[in-house]
Amino acid sequence: MSAAKTSKERVYAYSSSKVALYRFVSAQELAAVAEATRMDLTDLPGYAGRLHDYYIDHPDRFLLMGWGQLELDAGDSLPNDTFRESLTRKIEQLREAQEAGQLDADWDPVDILVFVHQIATAWVAQPDLQPPHDEDRPRFLAACPAAIVAAVERLFPAAAN
Repeated sequence: MSAAKTSKERVYAYSSSKVALYRFVSAQELAAVAEATRMDLTDLPGYAGRLHDYYIDHPDRFLLMGWGQLELDAGDSLPNDTFRESLTRKIEQLREAQEAGQLDADWDPVDILVFVHQIATAWVAQPDLQPPHDEDRPRFLAACPAAIVAAVERLFPAAAN
């Protein structure tokens, strides 16, 4: 709050609740992530790689999004919840891609979305598994996207037409 030159009480005075404040901030971040990574249904491996790169470059944003998942109950959803709307839209897009024969229809679209996101963010979520020495870290992180892309490609290749 010192960077904003205000107090928590002042911030909360302009927001109806902690949940509403988080939802507002997370909606801004969600829009930034969506713009930077763009989910391409014909290239889920590339999407996973872009997500990985985005969160490696912005680990604080990954933590912000994760905080809401840990701290807020599913019942804390608000009307016009952009996070849930985005998830619903992505799941529907995956379902449509399956119906069009672009993705294996044997998978539940929710599972696809969860697995792609978990694989993409695995290294961001596990910083303790990264090399402890600064000179080893760049080489390690440079190899991660290839592993992520390969894993997603094996799980969710484009369905043969």
